[in-house]
Amino acid sequence: MPKKYQWLSSVKFQDPRTLTYLGSPSILRLPDGTLLATHDYFGRGCPVNHVGEEHLTSVYRSEDDGHSWWNVTHISGAFWSGLFLHRGAVYLLGTSAQYGDIVIRRSDDGGFTWTHPKDDSSGLLFRGGHYHNPPNYHCAPVPVLFSSGRIYRAFEDCDPLIWGKGFRAFVISADEDADLLDARAWKMTNKLPYDPRTDPPDFSTNERGVYGWLEGNMVQAPDGTLWDILRVNSIPVLNKAAMVRVVDEGARVEFDPQTGFIDLPGGLSKFTIRRDPVGGRYWMLSNDMQDSPVPIRRNRLSLFSSADLRVWEKHATLMVDDHEKTPEDSVKNTGFQYVDWQFDGDNVIYLVRTAYDGAHNFHDSNRIVFAKVEGFRKLVGETEVSG
Repeated sequence: MPKKYQWLSSVKFQDPRTLTYLGSPSILRLPDGTLLATHDYFGRGCPVNHVGEEHLTSVYRSEDDGHSWWNVTHISGAFWSGLFLHRGAVYLLGTSAQYGDIVIRRSDDGGFTWTHPKDDSSGLLFRGGHYHNPPNYHCAPVPVLFSSGRIYRAFEDCDPLIWGKGFRAFVISADEDADLLDARAWKMTNKLPYDPRTDPPDFSTNERGVYGWLEGNMVQAPDGTLWDILRVNSIPVLNKAAMVRVVDEGARVEFDPQTGFIDLPGGLSKFTIRRDPVGGRYWMLSNDMQDSPVPIRRNRLSLFSSADLRVWEKHATLMVDDHEKTPEDSVKNTGFQYVDWQFDGDNVIYLVRTAYDGAHNFHDSNRIVFAKVEGFRKLVGETEVSG
């Protein structure tokens, strides 16, 4: 893995022989300088709950700027969850299990202990259906957006429970002054299904028919409008995303197929977009796939930016496979994916779900890796051609 723009450290290694894999990384810098990281577990060998669903998250701290990490606790009933900071407290927002309830937890001591969402006054925000009965709530560790006094977060409901086709996009939001553990403080938009009849003409080559959108990022555009920018499964068409508008202070979402599909590098896999508080430029880490004959390619992680959310420039390749493999083997067995990241002064810090050096395949990740891009704003004007 190259170190042109960053150094790397390992947060967690999982032996692939356990048939347990590492997912959903999330990263946060606390006010005292400590780094907090989380991830969950998936796979045939991983811990499951009473109905057989994946549900466990681990929490780590680093007090030496990411050089070393230690596991401080595990959280049962937390999956696909992301960290955010609000008024001195740390929150973890996601689902209770694979396709479970929407739940939120708070830590007032830097991640050592957490509240438990046992009811609608302690963090159980929206109840999912029993096992695979709808609603089947889904998400990833995606950004939380603070805008005009409200907090916004994107989710999906997989109904019917068919990966891809079943995902219905929606957003939840709450007043920043509210008790975020109180379900009454949160509201949910309508749930918007993906309609393949509105696909652009080039999507007609979708030979697998597994269309759909998922893992949305809440972003505020330069004109103040709010958007849920979603990954689009459009195989074999690459690098597409969908912009779903959030209106009426989080009361409703809507999609215009004439303007809503955009070109987005790496839009076929999970990406993370955040707006720089310095200058207002948008930055994204994603798996760009522009030169690959294989639709799903996650063996390269790159840094992009945009002034308007629609036109993106590539600035740096951050992680690539440096093993002596054929290109085909590298695509099959290596993945730097599901990255979560934060602005950190003049730097970007990020956490990556990584399949590398002995992983069963690119998807079944055996590592969680921490890295840093130093002086990232200086890269504006340095354009790296994809491919």
